[in-house]
Amino acid sequence: MNLETLFRSARKFEASDIHIVVGMPAIFRVGGQITVARGDPVTPEAARALAYERLNSVQKGILERDWQLCFSTMFGQIDRARVTIYFRNGCPELSIRLSEPAVRSREELNLPALVDAFARKTNGLVIITGPTGVGKTTTFHYMIDRINSEFSKKIVTIEDPIEYTHAAKRAVVVQQEMFTDFHGFREALVHVLRQDPDVIGVGEMRDPETMYTALMAAETGHLVIATLHTPDAVLAMHRIVSAFPEGQQSEVRYMLANSLQGVIAQQLLPHAQGARRVLCCELMVGTQGIRHHIRENTTHKLYTELQAGRRHGMITMDHALLQLYQRGEITYDTALGMAREPDTIKKRSA
Repeated sequence: MNLETLFRSARKFEASDIHIVVGMPAIFRVGGQITVARGDPVTPEAARALAYERLNSVQKGILERDWQLCFSTMFGQIDRARVTIYFRNGCPELSIRLSEPAVRSREELNLPALVDAFARKTNGLVIITGPTGVGKTTTFHYMIDRINSEFSKKIVTIEDPIEYTHAAKRAVVVQQEMFTDFHGFREALVHVLRQDPDVIGVGEMRDPETMYTALMAAETGHLVIATLHTPDAVLAMHRIVSAFPEGQQSEVRYMLANSLQGVIAQQLLPHAQGARRVLCCELMVGTQGIRHHIRENTTHKLYTELQAGRRHGMITMDHALLQLYQRGEITYDTALGMAREPDTIKKRSA
């Protein structure tokens, strides 16, 4: 067993992920469901061989120091996968996310039209947020591809790791990867600002320094597209501000209010027919009302602003869930279980 063989098997069964767990056969995620393959259980020796199969000397050193590592690798000429290595009981195991060979259309991804409008902004901050595994990276790269297709600009991305590669269309696209091209997001982002970019893609805003530099870049004439780990749009605002010391939060609120163009909060839900998953998006637009509440630290009023902002294209997660249920794309139980205010779903679906 090697990574190439596993990858080809996963493609054959249309799996999105591969999991290598010692003591079990290879595991695939197909249509959102875990499926255990036929075959012998993976031994510690086999898991270790898979973990080290494609590592360079720098990556080996990081894995042995930190006991965890995330990197990307190529299969063939265009296929790419993100490999995450972690340790359990002293032995490495793997979680592998397969990238799609090409960026799909907005309609295929079930993304709202407002995402295209965000991609066409000339400056400011667009945040893509949601839990792990809900397609944030896919949306991120859809937006990069949309800009690449429509504008003669320079796009620079910093990613950990690179999951899609973009050939130049109308734009110049420079993609940089953690531990291959840079050591840390904050330092890389500072350096990106010296590369004359029009658009900056930040794979993840994971620390205050990266957040601050991204806000500064968005304020100074760049379009910054970044991902963040929060469950909804309102909490994304809380997450950014609360990441900073109290004495700096007022400055950060002003920077965020001045630069915010929009937030796309995502959930990936089981389809009512069970064969696939469907994307559900909450959308916040950086209107004057939204910016006012961020600036004045009245973020508890943001949800009300979000509910009232339909004329600007805003939609709450609850309303997006209701729409999917009414179209027959998700079940009532799924809509109810994911809703912020389940009574809203109950009343409107009665």
